[in-house]
Amino acid sequence: MTDQAKIALVTGASKGIGAAIARELAADGFHVWLNYRSDHMAAEQVAAEIEEAGGSCRLLPFDVADAEAVNRVLDPLLEEQVPFALVNNAGFARDGIMAMMSRADWENVLAVHLNGFFNVTRPVVARMQKKRQGRIINIVSTSGESGVAGQVNYSTAKSGLIGATRSLAAEVGRRNILVNAVSPGFIATDMTEGLPHERILPMIPLGRIGEPEEVSGLVGFLCSARASYITGQVFAVNGGIHI
Repeated sequence: MTDQAKIALVTGASKGIGAAIARELAADGFHVWLNYRSDHMAAEQVAAEIEEAGGSCRLLPFDVADAEAVNRVLDPLLEEQVPFALVNNAGFARDGIMAMMSRADWENVLAVHLNGFFNVTRPVVARMQKKRQGRIINIVSTSGESGVAGQVNYSTAKSGLIGATRSLAAEVGRRNILVNAVSPGFIATDMTEGLPHERILPMIPLGRIGEPEEVSGLVGFLCSARASYITGQVFAVNGGIHI
């Protein structure tokens, strides 16, 4: 890492969309702080790929839903350096119909998406405000825009992040901090691996599942100087599904 390299903190970046975002931002010249919860081998593989391509990466293992763990890892780093970009990508789904959903599946999904957003964003944005610059990108979902049967917990969490995106953008815009959301549809990740593609593809005008790099490319743009007049927006990457 050079002294001039901007830092990008990406949560949930050991695989899927998060890993693609980490690689994208590293290729754009960011020093990546790569957060993950427990998959050490996958995180190390992404870091190795970034470094082999000439980039730089620091692994930050913590559970975004655990406020104490977040503070323990981030606070010492934030005393020395402030990320220019924060990508809140950490998340997971526990699908099931509402009538049979366990309290744990409800609370755990909301804890990672919403409490995780708060736990990580609060200390970072406080320091971004002092520097009067920054980009925050929240990875949401088509599910949070339109609602999906069997995903009440996940849809609730993602729609909450959309509201947080718009509110925070209004709050910190005068400090030159831009806050946007990227809303993927069906993307080729572990989350979509077991879904019935024969039922999904007819819903998508482009007729195919998207690739993680098609999401990360937009994140890269939003973290660039070309996006300096864009804030408070939600950008769909879903192959044309009408919401």
